[in-house]
Amino acid sequence: SDVHPVRRNRFLEVPQIVWGLNNQKIAVARAVLTARYLNRTLLMPQLSGSLFYKEAELLQPLPFDRLFSVERFNTLCDGFVAISPRSAVRRDVLVFEVMKGSGRRWTVERDAAQLNGCRDSNIDKHTVIRFVGKHPFLWHDHWSVRDYARIFECLVLVESVSALVDRVVGKLSQASYNLYALQNGAKFESSRENKSSRQILSGYSQEPVLRADSVAENLTTEAGPPQSRYVAVHMRVEKDWMIHCKKTEVRALTRHGQKLRICASRQEIMERVSHIPNLWRPSVIYLAVADVLLEENSLLEGWKPGLVPFEKKRLKVLDLYEKHPYIVQSAIDYEVCLRADIFVGNSFSTFSSLIVLERTMKMLNSGSLDFCGEKLTSYAYNLPYENGPQRWASNLSESSLHSISYGTNYVACSYR
Repeated sequence: SDVHPVRRNRFLEVPQIVWGLNNQKIAVARAVLTARYLNRTLLMPQLSGSLFYKEAELLQPLPFDRLFSVERFNTLCDGFVAISPRSAVRRDVLVFEVMKGSGRRWTVERDAAQLNGCRDSNIDKHTVIRFVGKHPFLWHDHWSVRDYARIFECLVLVESVSALVDRVVGKLSQASYNLYALQNGAKFESSRENKSSRQILSGYSQEPVLRADSVAENLTTEAGPPQSRYVAVHMRVEKDWMIHCKKTEVRALTRHGQKLRICASRQEIMERVSHIPNLWRPSVIYLAVADVLLEENSLLEGWKPGLVPFEKKRLKVLDLYEKHPYIVQSAIDYEVCLRADIFVGNSFSTFSSLIVLERTMKMLNSGSLDFCGEKLTSYAYNLPYENGPQRWASNLSESSLHSISYGTNYVACSYR
């Protein structure tokens, strides 16, 4: 059974966790699953609020409980894993340090042997096992997709951050409702209705041309009724990403004869999103982008009639994001994408892959066995299918997270 008592008098301590949100979530999951394997409680890890990792002095330490709720984690994962505050351990307890191996010679087998060695009674008698060296994201992967998914479900945002997500989703819902109201000749409930908002619709090729700036003028923080749907698109069009993906495609072809589909231009993404089957019109399209890395200034231009793009500035939430560290900003975007009626991402992006994994788990938990059905649909825009993007759901039977979260042209809906 998955449920067993987690020892609360034996602990695992890990190095500070760094890099972006998705990598830090994987690192937390890997650390806590390692603690489970050793039948120990994980001491609350230190996250990083910034992207810097090569220069330690540039890191912005962020306590785990500033982003995720320890109480909710332990409740949801009760009997599976546990996290404890560092204050639970006295300073005079026995500590055993373990240097995690690195380099090409440090194989999966050697790593597994090291973990098994930590279960020896001579080591297990220590109150704390402290892993030093590289941080958990770089550890070898010994855990199944289902194990990771279970941990991710327990990573619930603290109320203060969740409230920020509610505000952003509320803005998107209100924007969607405003478009719906205009499409049907209704009036805005907002008192700021003006001439430009009444002129937002005009006929063009039997589809409305929607001027999103005018719609944005009427946004409130309240969510609208059931018509308030939105599409979230995780756009990887940053300059460094495009350079990386092109090099990866070339390297895969020249070294292994593999023809990978990783890169997708802004124009290709817009075109494929417009061909999503049965996509309602008008549609609010939320563009989840890494603003601090972005050099593209024309993301809002060129969308097909009936598709109305919003990013943080147009949605009037940019100031809300800028008040917080990078990882908190990413966590807000992650949750906004997770809650979207339709999500569109890149199958070679770990950020996108983890979102699809959680959406797949949500469908499973709701009792749905049709992961490629009409609820919580997800698409990979880097994989074209009949002019549109390929349907996407995570393969929950995989024995390793690597197969679904570090880049693949295979998605579980490829048969659709």
